[in-house]
Amino acid sequence: ASGEVRWKTPNPRGWKMTHVSITPADFGGRRLYIYCGSGGVAAADAADGRLLWDTTDWKISIATVPSPIVLPEGRLFFSGGYNAGSLMAQLEARDGGGVGIRTLFRLPPDVFGATQHSPVFHDGLIYGIRANGHFVCLDPTGKVRWSSGPAAQFGLGPFLIADGLIFAMNDTGHLSLMQLSPERHVPLAKAQVLKGRESWGPLALVGGRLLARDLTRLVCLDVAAK
Repeated sequence: ASGEVRWKTPNPRGWKMTHVSITPADFGGRRLYIYCGSGGVAAADAADGRLLWDTTDWKISIATVPSPIVLPEGRLFFSGGYNAGSLMAQLEARDGGGVGIRTLFRLPPDVFGATQHSPVFHDGLIYGIRANGHFVCLDPTGKVRWSSGPAAQFGLGPFLIADGLIFAMNDTGHLSLMQLSPERHVPLAKAQVLKGRESWGPLALVGGRLLARDLTRLVCLDVAAK
């Protein structure tokens, strides 16, 4: 409350900051703060800021934007654009009470790699938009369950999942509504809700109202069931 620094994690590799948000994860009775820096990924102990591990297995040369997502049993899923694809990693206990990380598998960008918006882990599956603009449902082994295909392009737009539905925006303000399905792409409705460019701002949903924005304009949509 006073503004005094409680702890500071060392940065021995001199990594610079990226666009990624800090991701908290609980493992082995300890809370970790995970961050993707310019040269790799590091994890700090939430109790004292101690550097628990760092790895250069995952880094993106141009811009690191999507945050890692936390899966059960200590798994972390990283994804990115600029031909980075994605990576599944495993947290593991080390001797002396430490925590480490190892890579389980990688996926090329044509299978999955979110350029801008973080994927969502929901009911055991990963949902997101890969580099070619297709909306994808992926299982934790890296197998694609379904893709929206070239007929439904989403570019760098945002999306969210709520009440069994997927709301997804493309780059130019075109909003699509899809059924949340583990088996196939099920489009339900679509509408042009913005007419500007770079409709990239994260969507927000509260009280049946959906907030969406592009580079210059914000709209509030009534999406509540009637």
